[in-house]
Amino acid sequence: MLCAGKKSYFAALVCIFTVTSMLAVSYRRLQRLSHQPKVMQEGRRCRGKIANSTITALKDNKTFIISPYFDGRESKVTRLIGIVHHEDVKQLYCWFCCQPDGKIYVSKAKIDVHSDRFGFPYGAADIVCLEPENCDPTHVSIHQFPHGNIDQLPRFEIKNRKAETFSVDFTVCISAMFGNYNNVLQFIQSMEMYKILGVQKVVIYKNNCSHLMEKVLKFYIEEGTVEVIPWPITSHLKVSHEWQFMQDGTHIGYYGQITALNDCIYRNMERSKFVVLNDADEIILPLKHPDWKTMMNSLQEQNPGTGVFLFENHIFPETVFTQMFNISSWNTVPGVNILQHVYREPDRKAVFNPRKMIVDPRKVIQTSVHSVLRAYGNSVKVPMDVALIYHCRKALQRDLPRESLIRDTTLWSYNSSLIANVNKVLSQTILQAQK
Repeated sequence: MLCAGKKSYFAALVCIFTVTSMLAVSYRRLQRLSHQPKVMQEGRRCRGKIANSTITALKDNKTFIISPYFDGRESKVTRLIGIVHHEDVKQLYCWFCCQPDGKIYVSKAKIDVHSDRFGFPYGAADIVCLEPENCDPTHVSIHQFPHGNIDQLPRFEIKNRKAETFSVDFTVCISAMFGNYNNVLQFIQSMEMYKILGVQKVVIYKNNCSHLMEKVLKFYIEEGTVEVIPWPITSHLKVSHEWQFMQDGTHIGYYGQITALNDCIYRNMERSKFVVLNDADEIILPLKHPDWKTMMNSLQEQNPGTGVFLFENHIFPETVFTQMFNISSWNTVPGVNILQHVYREPDRKAVFNPRKMIVDPRKVIQTSVHSVLRAYGNSVKVPMDVALIYHCRKALQRDLPRESLIRDTTLWSYNSSLIANVNKVLSQTILQAQK
């Protein structure tokens, strides 16, 4: 035996540690070998219908594929963003078709369900497969087995295959628009504030919205600011309006928001220098800088190697008004006029104050809503005197008298440009239709 003759307690511990380490290394090597792509078929053409829906259900109806992305940051893998049942989905395989030699490679997937599932049976997941070394596949199919016929399975295009130069500095990801969303005025004000602050692209995962909101989205799509990603989550799963599972038979929280956010990060990984993760009723307001670009240059200089910047959320109750900026032409537009809400709630002691983020997408592996779950590099909490999140919504501290609120008119420093820009959009969309 390996440990023969070793009688001392210390020697026995060393022996046990050595054997355990050898077994662990052997297990990891075997695991890696089991995930290595293997040639299953040769000399055939790639088949299968190319998937064109944002959410595609596999045959087990417990696995839903959003999109695959090439990820070469650690090794050469395809990372599929998806939704899975956290207990029932145990095994999946990537089938890669390599042209022009027509070889079919099969690679066992690592299924990584994100830790922030909040008790729901379904959660965001990374389905990660090693790619063939001598092939850069353009499409992949997902199968429950390493053998069989995949001709009828959907094929998914692998995005981010080619590195690109950044086309924009800032992309805002909004997920998800649902509940027949009709907060039109505040949405337009947020879009125009984003543009003033330096945003070139806003990606919206849309489940549904009002007819009036559709007109506004159409305007921004034609302008080139907005990209709408259809998000038919309700066609596949029972969704909750809450973030935490309530034992009510729902499958996934908050319209699959976390999955959409992860997809948005990978979708913009090669085309945007920064990705901003916030909701349509939230604006990251700089207090020391005129715009986000100047602010982020300063923050990166002070925090080298940091890829995640977290900003404090502050509630400006929509029930507390000021009579300033009561613009008559806006009164016919549904939604909140943020310029009239400049009183914010004070922080509550011993209550978690959630944050939203500006991230370098190339340093993020997995994200949740208020923090990243896995990333390269550090995360930094941005001090409130540098920037805060202006969040105009229903009050959280409903019993507070007005005099207990904090008057904060930071938003008004943008009022001239904001009013002119909002009027321009309204005149070309809603007000034009009302004439």
